[in-house]
Amino acid sequence: MDLEKAFPRGVLRPELFIGVVASVSARSVGVNLSEAGRASGSHFSGARYGRGEVGEFVLVESQQGLLLGRIAEVKLREPERRSLTRDFVGNAELDALGSIQLLGSVAMDNLRITAGVDVYPRLGDRIYAAPHQLIAMLPQLMESADSESSPVVLSLGTIDAAHESPVAVKPEKLFGRHCAILGATGGGKSWTTAKIIEECLKLNSKLILIDATGEYRDFSGEHVVHCHLGDPVKTAQNSIPSSLPPTSFIESDFIALFEPAGKVQGPKLRSAIRSLRLAKLMPHLAPRGFIEKINQPKSQVEEALQRPDVSSTLDDPSQGFDVQYLVAQIEQECVHPDGFVVGGARGQKDPSRWGAEDGNFSHCLSLVARINAVLTSPAFSCVFRPNDRTPLVETISDFLSTDARLLRICMSGVSYEYQAREIIANVIGRHLLREARTGRFGDRPVVVLLDEAHNFLGRHIGAEDYQSKLDAFEIIAKEGRKYGLTICLASQRPRDITEGVLSQMGTLIVHRLTNDKDREVVERACGEIDRAASAFLPNLLPGEAAIIGTDFPIPLTIRVTPPTVRPLSDGPSFQKCWATTSNSPQQ
Repeated sequence: MDLEKAFPRGVLRPELFIGVVASVSARSVGVNLSEAGRASGSHFSGARYGRGEVGEFVLVESQQGLLLGRIAEVKLREPERRSLTRDFVGNAELDALGSIQLLGSVAMDNLRITAGVDVYPRLGDRIYAAPHQLIAMLPQLMESADSESSPVVLSLGTIDAAHESPVAVKPEKLFGRHCAILGATGGGKSWTTAKIIEECLKLNSKLILIDATGEYRDFSGEHVVHCHLGDPVKTAQNSIPSSLPPTSFIESDFIALFEPAGKVQGPKLRSAIRSLRLAKLMPHLAPRGFIEKINQPKSQVEEALQRPDVSSTLDDPSQGFDVQYLVAQIEQECVHPDGFVVGGARGQKDPSRWGAEDGNFSHCLSLVARINAVLTSPAFSCVFRPNDRTPLVETISDFLSTDARLLRICMSGVSYEYQAREIIANVIGRHLLREARTGRFGDRPVVVLLDEAHNFLGRHIGAEDYQSKLDAFEIIAKEGRKYGLTICLASQRPRDITEGVLSQMGTLIVHRLTNDKDREVVERACGEIDRAASAFLPNLLPGEAAIIGTDFPIPLTIRVTPPTVRPLSDGPSFQKCWATTSNSPQQ
């Protein structure tokens, strides 16, 4: 970083002088704003400076150091306040007061910036507007002195509207400790996501985007792979129709999906799953696809269960089975444990055989109805009726082994029925975590971008007795980083994302948040931001965002550069669709 080239005459410019220190407290500095009476701001080196406007970054020149702050409030004393009328055109003698939130300390020799205050200023110390170029360099200036410079950066936006002060962030700072992009509808969250993807595609990156609504389908190029589950209304060109085979599901997924109730259905469902696993391992025991037990001998099944390799496999919740035979197997599980001897004494039992039906199948009819409904539901057609679709696990494996940089998994065609979207997304997350634990991402880290994350995190499905938590992405947030798997969440409802997940996000890119509860969640999740900083969030312009986090102890507000490939997130145009035409019927 060539500071002499960037600031040949220093960072404290006389042209940017705004006032002197009038009061000092533990967290803020009061300032007499000598320039606040001007009718407008001023321009310096091609950039506009407010010279005393709320939100402006300033430098406090104390006698023993340099401090970075931000103007949080501007006001007048009572006599001057009464002098302001609608005819006011500016008055250089206006006695204005400002409150500056202290953000960090600036080293005089190399301009390194650290959070906290080394030495407080004294009354009368001078205050200058901070050059925009200095604020744009905050990500680099907040690094430790021994950090290596790197040409691998993501150019996200600029400090000023003139785009003269670009902000570049290292991927390690953005994704290294996970990332969350938050903002209310219309705040620019989708544009920021698209801009990050666009910048990553310029590098040798690996991104997997779970596109909940299909708004990122316009990305194209040799390094982009599209696939889709279900039948989206609109698909990207050359998108691969994909399926998610039932073998990707584990036992808890099926139990939560089929929602067994009472004291009979749950045990019978678990027994049926275990029997179907055995049928999958030893097909000769199930010539019809399932293990028949009604009035059948036990010997072959019991011999198979005695084998250590078989018994251990049956207890593995990820061991696959043919779910199409689940209803038939449940019926076979509803039998007396011991059969009656033919021609023997009345009531004599034969422990070597199963008996006849015990009547419990009638208690499982509601479970059977739900299983049949789920297996035939269009919501799960990509799971239970894959036809000739490519298994998604194969698409992911091919993507990881090639030079492709972005894999977009479109889920806009997956129905909300039976919570299919939540379950399928969780299965995808679990598969990626399993791949990460094998060490596959060690040499080339993978970033999973989860759009509309509030729909998939912190969810519980299933009846109360057999409830399952969809926690694959939460586990990725907690332990995926050490395996080279990081996550980037995008959500317009931070309050619907568990605090446990948000607290794992090392970097937050926060757009306009108008809901108090959303801002409170952000404050609790990131200790580096306080109420003084979060007070700016409701007033951010569309496309403006505050970058906050472990590697950004000083919140940095930027204007995100519009992406070349715009996300297709706009609603319908009523002016265009409802316009009266010459062919419209007359009333």
